[in-house]
Amino acid sequence: MRSDEEVKQAIERYSDTVKRLCVLHLKNETDAQDIFQTVFVKYALHTGYFESKEHERAWIIRVTINACKDVLKSVFHSRTVSLEIVEQLPDVLSQHHKEVLEKVLSLPERYRRVIYLHYYEGYTAPEIATILNKNVNTIYTLLSRGKNILKQELEGYFD
Repeated sequence: MRSDEEVKQAIERYSDTVKRLCVLHLKNETDAQDIFQTVFVKYALHTGYFESKEHERAWIIRVTINACKDVLKSVFHSRTVSLEIVEQLPDVLSQHHKEVLEKVLSLPERYRRVIYLHYYEGYTAPEIATILNKNVNTIYTLLSRGKNILKQELEGYFD
């Protein structure tokens, strides 16, 4: 079991990432708050050793995604994003970024997840492959297809 100080530091480091992933997957503030608590309780109880901060961050992301999947399996959720959720994102996002993010969030889950991890969290395809337990070539394919879908949906948008 981890100390209170370790848990507090982890919450400070990863709270934004966990919240964004929850919103990305669940599109529901209440469920996102529940998952947030679940992730950090699991972190507090986890007795394993993390090789680095990146290993720890990848573990947090994996636990968050799995917890979100569990919620989605047990409860019916629509595939839409309310504007209220997008408006709660940091104000540093311009209106264009918010609208692009809405398009990203409307992608099918397999594309949405890899696009988000790559462009918003800064992971490389090999790192995403490790996090999602998929072949790296699959990740490259999903990134390419997801970008093509976004390109079609945003065509002429910024003119």
